[in-house]
Formats: sequence, structure tokens, C-alpha cells
Amino acid sequence: MEQPSEKLFSKVPEVTFIFWLIKIAATTLGETGGDAVSMSMNLGYLLSTGIFAVLFIAFVFAQIKAARFHPFLYWATIIATTTVGTTLADFCDRSLGIGYAGGSSLLLVLLIASLSVWYWRLGSVSINTVSSPRAEIFYWVTIMFSQTLGTALGDWTADTEGFGFLNSIALFGGLLAVIAALYFFTKISHTALFWAAFILTRPLGAVLGDFFDKPVSEGGLALSRYSASTALMVFIVASILIFRQSAAKKTVN
Repeated sequence: MEQPSEKLFSKVPEVTFIFWLIKIAATTLGETGGDAVSMSMNLGYLLSTGIFAVLFIAFVFAQIKAARFHPFLYWATIIATTTVGTTLADFCDRSLGIGYAGGSSLLLVLLIASLSVWYWRLGSVSINTVSSPRAEIFYWVTIMFSQTLGTALGDWTADTEGFGFLNSIALFGGLLAVIAALYFFTKISHTALFWAAFILTRPLGAVLGDFFDKPVSEGGLALSRYSASTALMVFIVASILIFRQSAAKKTVN
């Protein structure tokens, strides 16, 4: 006899419009905040990556130890992944001389490998299954790779390919609109579309961050990295406080 389904809760938020709004703000903060530490503070890419990596590991550990979904802890961990992704991508692309194309290709391979191993070991890469320590580790490693890939991809498009900031914003924003249309009007896997959108929000945030703080001569607004980061942080905190976020639900038969 089949048992009735039981509602369990994931350790990550339900995917809503507010989720994507905060995600884009967090990825933009990762760009301005990462650049503020590595460039404005003159700490360099390697040391900055080490600092943000320690924060990333600490927040992931706290996430795994938490008994349930905590919005502030979750988004602090997301911000940690996007800041470490910013400085790590810059270190690989610029300090190691891999270049944006080489860095993007390498990170894409690592991202696909992470998703493949996750699926092979646990049978699903859906966020609705992120309720065990092993699933959480796969989730956060995959996110870290996606954030780093997005940084390299955004810089590659805006700089190397000569799209500039505004055209790159339009490009990645348009691709996200296409994914949204596929989500609502097709039967394509929602899990696949989620990860595609999650990846694309990072290069959008990267070019938005650069647009805010780069000199006017380079097509930016020349805002202070510190003031831009502070404004983004205030927006994220206000969004978390004003809009209630629920944990994603997992149904088990």
C-alpha cells in the first residue's frame, strides 16, 4: 500500500521572482565587493581570494550545520561564493595569464563535472533535494564554480569581445528573458532551466558591477566601489526583511 506523501523542507529558498532579484543584486555585490578588496585596498587577487575562500568555507559549514533554512545565512553564503568567484576568476584570467576565453572554458568543464558527479552520486541536481550534508556540499561547490565562470564570461564579453557594459547587460538580460519564456511556455526540465538562469545571472551581475564602478572613459559610471557595495548590501538586507522567503519543499513518497 502506497504511503501518503510527506512534506519536507530543503535548506535553500523557494525560487520566486524575489529570489532572482536578490540573486542578481548579490552577484553584482560580488563584483563590486571583490574589486574593492583586491583593487581598491590593493590586496591583490591571490590574497583576496584566500580571504573570501575562508569566509566561503565558514558560511558553507554554518549552512550544513543549520537545522533549517535561514535567509540571512543563505544569502551571506551566496555573497561569499560570488566574491570568491570574482577574485578567483580575475586571478586565473589576469595573474596566471589564462585569459578570459581559457578561464571560461576551464570553469565550464569544472561546472559540468560538478553537476555530473552530483547527479551520478545522488540521482538529482534539483534544489528541492538539497536537504542533506552531501547534497549541500555538491550544491555549494557547483554554485562556486558557476559564480567564477560567470565572472570570467562577463569580463570576456564586455572586454575581449568588445560588447561593452550596456550591450553585455542587454545580452545577458535577454538570455535570461528567453529562459523565463522557456520555463513558462515549454516542458523543458525546470531543473536544467534553473541552473542555466543561475549561471547567467552571474555574468549579468559582473557587467552591472563593472558598469557601476568603472571610469566614464571606459563606459562606466565611475561610482565608488565602497558606496556601490554598501547600496547593494542595503538593498539585499531590505529585500530579505520585507519579502518573506520560504524554504523550497521536497515531496517524498
